[in-house]
Amino acid sequence: MVKLNELHDNPGATKPKKRVGRGPGSGMGKMGGRGIKGQKSRSGVAIGGYEGGQMPLYQRLPKRGFNKPNRKKYAVINLGLIQKFIDAKKLDAGSITEDSLVASGALRRKLDGVRVLAKGELTAKATIEVTGASKGAVEAVEKAGGKLTVTAAPAAE
Repeated sequence: MVKLNELHDNPGATKPKKRVGRGPGSGMGKMGGRGIKGQKSRSGVAIGGYEGGQMPLYQRLPKRGFNKPNRKKYAVINLGLIQKFIDAKKLDAGSITEDSLVASGALRRKLDGVRVLAKGELTAKATIEVTGASKGAVEAVEKAGGKLTVTAAPAAE
């Protein structure tokens, strides 16, 4: 039977913290293992990525792809979550807009628009108006007897 007062780590599993710059008796006194002078002996200096004049690794590796600076970021919501909010009476299935989704708490914010995805099941006959939707989501809403309208994305400011 293991007793709480007999619990201990395996021998050599933990080492005491090295106390640097605490006098000559510690073996790490005076300059604390930093050597004499120079950039690395000073505090607040980081030489990140510097390889002593050699071309740094991050510059040697090829760069691929392109990140569009003005790309649109859509808030994403699944059909299953919309159904959950309709069941909880937080959303009116008659007219679901981007603003009503935010107001009900289904989404935190609209970003550049709202995009509906087909994950989950929609059983309610819902009329949804959003910026974007997947083909599967449109089919699922129509199968449930509802209508999903995709409006044009709002113009970028």
